[in-house]
Amino acid sequence: MNTPLTESEKKYLLSLARETIEKALHNLPEPEIALETLTPNLREFGASFVTLTRGGNLRGCIGSLEAHQSLALDVREHAYQAAFEDYRFHPLSEEEFPDVCIEISRLTTPLALEYENPADLPNLLKPGVDGVILQDGFRRATFLPQVWEQLPRVEEFLAHLCAKMGAPADLWRKKKLGVSIYHVEEFHE
Repeated sequence: MNTPLTESEKKYLLSLARETIEKALHNLPEPEIALETLTPNLREFGASFVTLTRGGNLRGCIGSLEAHQSLALDVREHAYQAAFEDYRFHPLSEEEFPDVCIEISRLTTPLALEYENPADLPNLLKPGVDGVILQDGFRRATFLPQVWEQLPRVEEFLAHLCAKMGAPADLWRKKKLGVSIYHVEEFHE
């Protein structure tokens, strides 16, 4: 992610996400994307998360941490998955759809955070800025930077992230985990 998205690129991605969900609700094929007609930002490989909220509450959130396809394709895929494949929620219904707000986060490439002592970890994170990935063996979880709004204390943020990973909440205090950080360009309807 080198160049920030323009307002028209953001509008295109939000429209693409909404159209993808709407077509799926009506059992229609996903929207066509003519990559050759898109701007370089939308064509280049990009990692994104699509978050759905309804009445201010999370309704679905799916994404990828590593870029493996064009940003436009990535957003289309994750919009569908956030609406219909997030295991925490039942598939989105037609009745819910008009009340859903779509948020897209375009991620930078994650960077490994080097540290020696678990007690040092809280001082290395920037609340409200860093997205954080924790890894312990095969277990891995992430929180987007927006999660700091609900969990502003670093210790609490890390405890919830350990729990999301399926580990004890205090694991980050007891052993050195794999930690990576990333930043996002976030926009919403």
